[in-house]
Amino acid sequence: MKFATWNVNSLKVRLPQVLQWLAETPVDVLALQELKLDQDKFPLAEIEAAGYRAVWYGQKTYNGVALLVRAPFEIEDPVLGIPGYDDPQRRVIAATVNGVRVIGAYCVNGESIESDKYVYKLEWYARLHDYLALEVEKHPACVLMGDFNIAPDDRDVYDVEAWRDKVLCSVPERAAFEGLLALGLTDAFRVFNQEDKQYSWWDYRAAMFRRNLGLRIDHILVTDALKARATECVIDKAPRKWERPSDHAPVVITLAD
Repeated sequence: MKFATWNVNSLKVRLPQVLQWLAETPVDVLALQELKLDQDKFPLAEIEAAGYRAVWYGQKTYNGVALLVRAPFEIEDPVLGIPGYDDPQRRVIAATVNGVRVIGAYCVNGESIESDKYVYKLEWYARLHDYLALEVEKHPACVLMGDFNIAPDDRDVYDVEAWRDKVLCSVPERAAFEGLLALGLTDAFRVFNQEDKQYSWWDYRAAMFRRNLGLRIDHILVTDALKARATECVIDKAPRKWERPSDHAPVVITLAD
């Protein structure tokens, strides 16, 4: 099986790219972030025509997440949002697919460490941690994937000094990321690739992609049961070169049966 995550930065704008990518890279589960669509505006007909089923949690203009699941796999026990957390922002979605509990997340950006949004980010991560602890306990085969808006260490940042103690790279954010790993999860990309300058997001400005000045903020975290099955985890930079691209690239993990 193949699982992938991709922040598409507006599904309305990027639907052609998503359909093209699925045709060329037929993953079994794709977690999408930043749909920027109302719940009733989701392009289900187009997704189904491409051979996928879907569950989604939409929000106009901002946020929004979805799981696309390739037929004939079923979407079982879907959950929208973090149970018990009255979050006005629609950022988390979960379902079981072929025995794997899949959680897709669009984590809070935080804006700047001086912002109230940064406080919200750390509080939000604490809620995610508690939710994930329960999910991992219930589902030995569990994957959390999405746009985490955290670069876990200095290898994941194109200019370490410029980003030091800034949002996405601050010590408390990185501690929150480590807290998720402490639940028994592994950063799947780093199982296979220990190099620096491996990024999943590049600003649209100043030819940042062409110059490979980016951050690795899109991640796939897996439990030990899935880590044992993992054969590859890569960042697919090809769609970032397409016309009207998202500023993020998909991350894909391959699991042996």
